[in-house]
Amino acid sequence: MAKNTQPVLKRCRTLGVSPGAMGYSKESNKHPGGQRRAKKSEYAMQLTEKQKVKFVYGILEKQFRGYYEKAARAEGNTGEVLLSLIERRLDNVVYRLGFASTRREARQLVNHGHYTVNGKRVNIPSYMVRVGDVIAVCEKSCSNNRFKKMKEDNAFVTAPKWLDRDTNTLQGKVIGLPAKEDIDFEIAEHLIVELYSK
Repeated sequence: MAKNTQPVLKRCRTLGVSPGAMGYSKESNKHPGGQRRAKKSEYAMQLTEKQKVKFVYGILEKQFRGYYEKAARAEGNTGEVLLSLIERRLDNVVYRLGFASTRREARQLVNHGHYTVNGKRVNIPSYMVRVGDVIAVCEKSCSNNRFKKMKEDNAFVTAPKWLDRDTNTLQGKVIGLPAKEDIDFEIAEHLIVELYSK
């Protein structure tokens, strides 16, 4: 399985992404944006936006193109549908609920089978959650020191409005579909649509 092994903070600077969007300390953002040229071409701007989304969510090109094609077939604004699809990935939902400190950690924990969706264990990070789905930490995993500490410390981030979280039982529910304003970093999705529609 292919995976991205680039240094996170260096890549953040190159793409102009705040390390806070990746779940890392905001203090690490002392050198934002690694642009070396004053002006980028239109293609370079489009490519950078696509690379930014792929990097933040940890998606490779083949899967990302699949999301784009699905969004293009759906009703509504293609760019917003694309972002909504990606935001509904299980690894991202686990991160946004505060059950993991970074999206990379969330992906690993999902792979290891620490979470259930509607009572069934799911170990596929790209699993697409739907409205009404209940995401919870497995019963076995609740006795794990990591999750015990999380419950005791109550170290949760603020969940977006499309998710509802119960801190006492380490579970959350999808109560709506994510909109563009729910995304935790700046993205010009129309540039991605322009890039793919050439």
